Amino acid sequence: MEKKKIKLTISGNSKKTISNIELAKSQSKNAVVIQKKGNRIGSKPSFYKKPNQKNVFNKQKSNFIPKEPINTKSSAVNDFEKRKLAEQRATKRLKGENTQKGKIGSKRRELKLTISRALSEDDIEFKARSLASLKRAKQKENKELNKNEKLEQLKPVKRDINIPEVITIRELANRMAEQSSNLIKHLLSMGVTATINHSINSDIAEYLVQEFGHNPIKEEKAEEKIKKIKEIKSQNLKSRPPIVTVMGHVDHGKTSVLDVLRKANVVSGEFGGITQHLGAYQIEYSSNKITFIDTPGHAAFTEMRARGSKLTDLVILVVAADDGVKPQTIESIKHAKAAKVPIVVAINKCDLPEADPQKIKNQLLEHELIAEELSGDTLMVEISTKTKKNLDKLVESVLLQAELLDLKTDYDLKANGIVMESKIDIGRGPVVNIIVTSGTLKKGDFFVSGLQWGKVRALINDKGANIEKAHPSTPIEVLGINGPSKAGDDFIVLENEKEAKSLCEARIQEKKQGKNPLTFVTQDSAFKDKTSKDFNVIVKSDVHGSSEAIKNAISQIKHDEVKPKIILSDIGMVTETDVSLAKASNAILIAFNVKPSKEAKKLAERDKVEINSYNIIYELLDFIKNKMSGLLTPDIEEKIIGSAEILEIFKVSKVGKVAGSKVIDGEILQDSNARVIRDGTIVFNGKIGSIFREKNQAKQVSAGLECGITIKNFNDFHKKDIIEVYNSTITERSI
Repeated sequence: MEKKKIKLTISGNSKKTISNIELAKSQSKNAVVIQKKGNRIGSKPSFYKKPNQKNVFNKQKSNFIPKEPINTKSSAVNDFEKRKLAEQRATKRLKGENTQKGKIGSKRRELKLTISRALSEDDIEFKARSLASLKRAKQKENKELNKNEKLEQLKPVKRDINIPEVITIRELANRMAEQSSNLIKHLLSMGVTATINHSINSDIAEYLVQEFGHNPIKEEKAEEKIKKIKEIKSQNLKSRPPIVTVMGHVDHGKTSVLDVLRKANVVSGEFGGITQHLGAYQIEYSSNKITFIDTPGHAAFTEMRARGSKLTDLVILVVAADDGVKPQTIESIKHAKAAKVPIVVAINKCDLPEADPQKIKNQLLEHELIAEELSGDTLMVEISTKTKKNLDKLVESVLLQAELLDLKTDYDLKANGIVMESKIDIGRGPVVNIIVTSGTLKKGDFFVSGLQWGKVRALINDKGANIEKAHPSTPIEVLGINGPSKAGDDFIVLENEKEAKSLCEARIQEKKQGKNPLTFVTQDSAFKDKTSKDFNVIVKSDVHGSSEAIKNAISQIKHDEVKPKIILSDIGMVTETDVSLAKASNAILIAFNVKPSKEAKKLAERDKVEINSYNIIYELLDFIKNKMSGLLTPDIEEKIIGSAEILEIFKVSKVGKVAGSKVIDGEILQDSNARVIRDGTIVFNGKIGSIFREKNQAKQVSAGLECGITIKNFNDFHKKDIIEVYNSTITERSI
């Protein structure tokens, strides 16, 4: 059965089309004229349809009006009222007042065409838009959104760029997230030719960062950060023990003074009876603590003495009463004056019969050290470590000076200190000996020392006891550093591990950037004709201070022909690597106060590398000088004995060519050194073989006589050649 289609049109009567619509609009704004077209042949009219039958408007049977001709005004009004009622019912359904059919029905009604929608301009647009057009509009909208997002992503990201004093182009490009080639091109446009590994200063780097649209931030130098830490003002000031450095000439009794004060025998433990390390001890006298620093007196340990004077609050200058003022004594006075610290003179060995304390006082006057008894301001005490004479008076003099200095610091600050010595201990690893200058050092503190950092694992005092914390002026041994620090480096405690690491890395970076691999000196040396020989040396020692002293002492050995070159100076035992390096570089391997490992011994024996072990520094220096002397060319002194001119050349059987010559000067001796000179040029150097005089062999021929001369391993004689006979004296040289 075919479905009967009903087509609705918005129109007026065929006779009254527009006039009726405008009339309806004048009476009601939403008035609508509905007219139904005639049915198809054989089909029933719409008002015969069942109530549940669906049509476009979903109307009931009573809503439809049969088509009748409208001839009068009254009929038009009646039609208008009926259409008005139909419109009102349709409007109510659109507004959702009739909600009995539920949400689905309401959504459907919203999509259906109503009479009011048909005459509304907005709804006409709604009607015209299909589902496909809506989909296309949505796709266009999404496309626009994606385009905007991509544009946002393509926008350059502005970054904060940290700029150090010196930075490579590669590193700067990485920090900016830019290609290195772009930076190089930009520099080329500025007239600067550079490579990816080229270093630029902070000004150029700042300019590049700004050109690429980033925000430059100049990094604070590591040393500036440390300076700020050190400049933190103290709040709770308390008195601290004085730091006293004992200085003087070698063998004048510096360590012996400390032995008596500490009641320990340190001298017996020193090789050769001389101090070769920078040691620190703390004693207690009448409930007052004093920290003593013992410095070596040998000439090689100048750096140690200078370092000791920088650490100290005052200096005890030990002078032997039987020896007087010596070079290291004068040097110690200079170090103390440079550090601007007061000096207390201890005139030692006053128990000896040849002692003359007054002579010492007079000698010190030349160096502006005037005793109190001579109206000066320098305290001088006559002592004897053997009889313990006036040692208590010496300590009291130190405490008096310390009281005048009024030494105070803040115990609550983060600890600061100075490294006195560093070493690598078997089983414990790298160890640093420090003196705490301010604050309190505790176990677990994170710190930076030079180019190394670490966490305090253990604190060991000068008596070998483990302690939990170290107060100011305390000498302490610290375990937990990641590598051996240099003597004289600072020791600074920081808040946490991250801060310690970053500061350490900043220091390392600054050191790398500050290095110039090609300096003017190296350039000159590269083109210079090297006439001197290099004497390569490898030094392994127990502590950094000794290594430093040996290095400085060897470098001071100078000669025009032989130059000492230290290719390695390190601390710790001799390893296989050291032996291999000594063999490869043809170097002298020196072990100072350390022993080689078993593997190093075996390798040295196999490769025939000599490991030279020493405990006393001046013996080591003598060995170096002797080895260097062996490389010197000996002095050769020549003395001409005589000369002869070749007149004729003869050929003698079983002898060969014989030069018939006339002795023109001196005499010709058999087996003497001789050289053949032709046209002023030496053509051969050898020895006289035989001398013939009237067919007989002779041992010597004097001036004015003729003779035949043969020279060993030479036959190419020419007429008028000169045979010169000489003696040479070889004299060995030494440094």
